[in-house]
Amino acid sequence: MQIPKGRILCTEDDPDSRELINLVLTKYGFDVVCTERTDQAIDLAKVQFFDLYLVDNWMPGLSGTELTQKLRKFDTKTPILFYSAAAYETDKEAARLSGAQGYLVKPTDSDHLSAEVARLIAESRIAKPLESATHVSATA
Repeated sequence: MQIPKGRILCTEDDPDSRELINLVLTKYGFDVVCTERTDQAIDLAKVQFFDLYLVDNWMPGLSGTELTQKLRKFDTKTPILFYSAAAYETDKEAARLSGAQGYLVKPTDSDHLSAEVARLIAESRIAKPLESATHVSATA
């Protein structure tokens, strides 16, 4: 059995986008958990370990920046990548200011999406090697 490259929590309200993201990232060896609502994402993030949060910006309820701010209240280390059709520089800057490490504009090709996910996870593991090592040994 192959060990996943990382565990991702994807919050996306569009069912087709959710399915596509799940298929693409699973194909590239990631373990993906998808939610359609921001409250579900917050609940899961509080009780489960994830290597990356993948967030849409335009969702009902909380926006992606509001979700990021709520996640950052209890998790300051897990990288957050926005994957959204919101392409304005103001959207990207708001995401960064809320605590995100990356921003990709939809649509993007699957290689670029998986590469950015892998890059952010790798950088995070370098920044917190003891936590990652503990998690790997606990799940292996």
